[in-house]
Amino acid sequence: MEEGRQINVGVLGATGTVGQRFVTLLSAHPWFVIHKLGASPRSAGKTYKEAVNWKQATAMPAGVKGMVVQECKPEHFADCAIVFSGLDADAAGDIETAFRAAELAVFSNAKNYRRDPNVPLIVPFVNPGHLAIIPQQQALHSPPLQKGFIVTNANCSTTGIVIPLAALERAFGPLELLLVTTMQAISGAGYPGVSSLDILDNIVPHIGGEEEKIEWETLKILGGLTETEGEPGRKSFDMHARHPLRVSAACNRVPVIDGHTECVSVRFARRPPPSPQQVREALAAFTPDAKALGCPSAPRYTITVHEEPDRPQPRLDRGYQDGAGVSVGRVRQCPVLDIKFVVLSNNVSIGAATSSIINAELAVLKGVVPA
Repeated sequence: MEEGRQINVGVLGATGTVGQRFVTLLSAHPWFVIHKLGASPRSAGKTYKEAVNWKQATAMPAGVKGMVVQECKPEHFADCAIVFSGLDADAAGDIETAFRAAELAVFSNAKNYRRDPNVPLIVPFVNPGHLAIIPQQQALHSPPLQKGFIVTNANCSTTGIVIPLAALERAFGPLELLLVTTMQAISGAGYPGVSSLDILDNIVPHIGGEEEKIEWETLKILGGLTETEGEPGRKSFDMHARHPLRVSAACNRVPVIDGHTECVSVRFARRPPPSPQQVREALAAFTPDAKALGCPSAPRYTITVHEEPDRPQPRLDRGYQDGAGVSVGRVRQCPVLDIKFVVLSNNVSIGAATSSIINAELAVLKGVVPA
């Protein structure tokens, strides 16, 4: 990225919870400049300050207060090189495809295209190589595209676990079994979220569709991108098929505002498996491509390993590095599988907007988006 060069970006769903997080992060970004804000027709035409019910812990950035909100239509964003989508899934599908068809690069937090066989599902510290499928996505579009594409980031609970899992697979080879129990913050349900009568003094042992997302997304993210059998030149995601990985997830909503805590147990294909100390060292040493390439939003420490027996905790650890990394603790031997540990991720940062922004930074540095 040329020093001093700035790239115009837009934010869709800018008045929502994820959209506000995009606005907060992008307002201080060294490369990306917020050029357009998009929201529903009822917000269009108002200034951002008038349209938004600001719910961030930091003040609304001064530079966006007077910006006029646009409808989420491609013609309003034509001079943006990148568009970040914080849209709800109910609205995201048609809008994101329209923006892609208009030759705009869309980095989406929505779930709509995560299962598309030509759309990369990227956790920036894990599988940036999956950006290589974008030329195929563009070529198969009718008509073929030159610049437009969609990249999705993962479900917030999936993101938290695949980062340490990727570190373990890099150090010790493939995993065979994964058991995960989540304790997910109420902000993951959006605003206004879970009713106080449902969540106070309570745990809700069901989050619709969440377990299936973790069990499926983990395989796409940790798997490879391979040549499709019988179709020369065609790529497909192998879903970790070369070393089959079985995943079982149990998801719970807990009375915490931000920060997903997940209890993980894994079994390695390698025998004998690594020791807990070897696992701690591998997690602490993990350096992803995003850091090596110089993504400005990548944290100094991708994985912070805690030695204390009672860490990580959401209230104490979710804000570390502005929520851009993950925290792991209680690494120990598992008497059923091999190793078990606890991971904490900030679901509204690395679990949402921060991932999309680093994905876009990677796309710029790899030349997928012209700088």
